[in-house]
Amino acid sequence: MHDSYTPLGGLIPLLNIQIGEIIFGGVGSGLYGMLVMAVLAVFIAGLMVGRTPEYLGKKIEGREMKLAMLFILIFPAVILLPAGIAIVTKAGLAGILNPGPHGFSEVLYAYSEASANNGSAFGGLNANSLFYNTTLAAVMLFGRFMMKVPVLALAGSLAAKKTVPQSAGTFPTDGAIFVMLLVGVILIVAALTFFPADALGPIVEHLEMMAGKLY
Repeated sequence: MHDSYTPLGGLIPLLNIQIGEIIFGGVGSGLYGMLVMAVLAVFIAGLMVGRTPEYLGKKIEGREMKLAMLFILIFPAVILLPAGIAIVTKAGLAGILNPGPHGFSEVLYAYSEASANNGSAFGGLNANSLFYNTTLAAVMLFGRFMMKVPVLALAGSLAAKKTVPQSAGTFPTDGAIFVMLLVGVILIVAALTFFPADALGPIVEHLEMMAGKLY
């Protein structure tokens, strides 16, 4: 059904997934994604004030940041790499119904949805082929389990650390400043990883629609 949305209308569920399903519109896995973003936000805050970052009384050090960044990098990789392959191979192009940017949106949504969720689609994509059945199944597998490994390792690393008492230099994580920092980090990470792809799909299609061209 998403195939009938306007370009920007289709962009909204796509963004809900690409942000990591940590806002409304996401199902099932928003909590641990939000916690990883919180760890990244306190790390950035620590860099700004020149102090070892802490979250929930645990120091965030090099090991934790490597695991957090691994989590953040896996997500776009399992979406963008197969989507890129799909739009440059004959088998991938064979399943696209609509031409131009809308066809790219169909492919991008399919892999985004397979990675972070399942069930919905831009209905114009004929994914019932050997290529799409195989690649989408692989994306489901990697999107579910590859991302869980660094999250569980991060949780285990923090659980093994001793809790340090708060001090005057501790950055509070229960105030408006931290909320703004966290929202900013989430938006920046999503923009850096997915904006180029979204610009080639829904955004270009919207501009074309405004100029009178439909796909």
